[in-house]
Amino acid sequence: AGLCGPSPSSSTPGAEQREKQYRAHRGFGDRRGGVISARTYFYADEAKCDQHMETFLHCIDASSGSSEDGFSAIKLTALGRPQFLLQFSEVLVKWRRFFHQMAAEQGQAGRAALEMKLEVAKLQEALANLGIATKAESQHWFTGENLGVSGTVDLLDWNSLIDSRTKLSKLLLVPNMQTGQLEPLLSCFTEEEDLQMKRMLQRMDILAKRATEKGVRLMVDAEQSYFQPAISRLTLEMQRRFNRERAIIFNTYQCYLKEAYDNVTVDVELSRREGWHFGTKLVRGAYMEQERERAAQIGYEDPINPTYEKTNEMYHRCLDYILEEIKHSRKANVMVASHNEDTVKFTLRRMMELGIHPSEKKVYFGQLLGMCDQITFPLGQAGFPVYKYVPYGPVNEVLPYLSRRAQENRGFMQRANRERDLLWREVKRRLLTGSLFGPNH
Repeated sequence: AGLCGPSPSSSTPGAEQREKQYRAHRGFGDRRGGVISARTYFYADEAKCDQHMETFLHCIDASSGSSEDGFSAIKLTALGRPQFLLQFSEVLVKWRRFFHQMAAEQGQAGRAALEMKLEVAKLQEALANLGIATKAESQHWFTGENLGVSGTVDLLDWNSLIDSRTKLSKLLLVPNMQTGQLEPLLSCFTEEEDLQMKRMLQRMDILAKRATEKGVRLMVDAEQSYFQPAISRLTLEMQRRFNRERAIIFNTYQCYLKEAYDNVTVDVELSRREGWHFGTKLVRGAYMEQERERAAQIGYEDPINPTYEKTNEMYHRCLDYILEEIKHSRKANVMVASHNEDTVKFTLRRMMELGIHPSEKKVYFGQLLGMCDQITFPLGQAGFPVYKYVPYGPVNEVLPYLSRRAQENRGFMQRANRERDLLWREVKRRLLTGSLFGPNH
C-alpha cells in the first residue's frame, strides 16, 4: 500500500534556557542545514505554499487510487511561514509553564503532567493577585464545561481554556510572571502575517477534507522540536474535527525527545474525554544533529534522550501505552514506523498478549521503500497492514534524501547482504522444488 515531563517554572534556572528554544533567531531562516534524514521545505512565498498544497492533494488522490487504506504524509512547514509555528510554539510553551508554576505554588511540583490539578478558587486568587484577571473576569473562564473534575483545573482543562480565551487575533498573548500582565508576544503582528497564519490553517483544512472524501489517512509529519508544540496542537485541532467516526488524521511523535511520553499520554487522555479516534505514527526521530547543534549554539537544554537505548525505552513505553488504549477502547490507532526488528517483534508480542488481531487494522507497520524488505514482506504475508513510505519528487531533490538515509543507517548494508543471501536461498529452494511460479507464490 502507498504511504505518500513538566516544564520548569520561570523561577527555576532551566526556564530561561527552555524559552530560548522557541525564539526566532537570526540566521535560522533556512532549516535545511544539518538535516540528514528527512525532507525539509524552505519558505519562499505564499504561492510556493499553494504549490505544495496542490502536490499534497495529488498525493492524496494517488494514494486513494492505489490502495483501499492509503496514507498520505504532509509537512506543515510546507504550508506556511515556519516563523508562525515557532512563535505559536513559544506561546504554548509559556502557557504550559505558567500552569506548572501555578501547580508548584499549590504544592504539586514533581507530579506527572496529568496528575496536577489546580484548585479553581486558589487559581482565581493568583490570577487576581498577578493582575492578569479579576475574579469577575476569570469567573466565566471556569464554568462547568471547562472543568474536568468539579472545582479543579488540570492540564487539559487549561489547554481548552487557551482555546476559548484565544481566538486567532488573541492567539499570541502570554502571561508575564514578572509584570503579572498578559502581553502580546508580537506587538507588531502585521495584517499580512495574520493573513499568512489564516491561509496556513485553510490549507490544512482543504487537505483534511480531501483526505476524508477519498478515504485516505493524513499523516502530519513531525519536525524540529522548536516547531513541534504548534504542529502537534494544530494537528490535534484537526483530529478533534475529522476523527469523529474513524482515525483520518494521524499525529507523529518522535521518541528521541525526552518529553515524548508526556505528549502521548496527554493527547490520548484528551481523545478519551472528547470521544474521538486517536491516530498516531511513532518514529524514533530524524533531526538529532540539528537539534543538538542549535541547543548548544543558543544555550538551552538538549531536548533529545542521551542514548539510543533511552530512545528505545521511550519508543516501547509510548507504544505500550497506545496498545493498552487500543485494548480498552478500540478507538486508538498506531503506525509503528520502524526499521528496528526488536521493535517489530515487541509489537507483535504485545498485540498477542493484549488480544489485538491484525485484521482489526488498529496497528500498522511502515518502512521506507527499498529498505528493510526482510521485515515488510513477512509482515504483509502474515496479514498485518504494512506500508512502504514512498518519497517522490524531482530526482535531484529525492536522491540526496535517499542517499542520506542510507548513510545514516550504516548497518543497513550488512542487513542488505543478509537479505540478499536469504532471497537467493529462497530462489534456489523454489527452483529445486519446481515451485518457482507456483500458484501460491
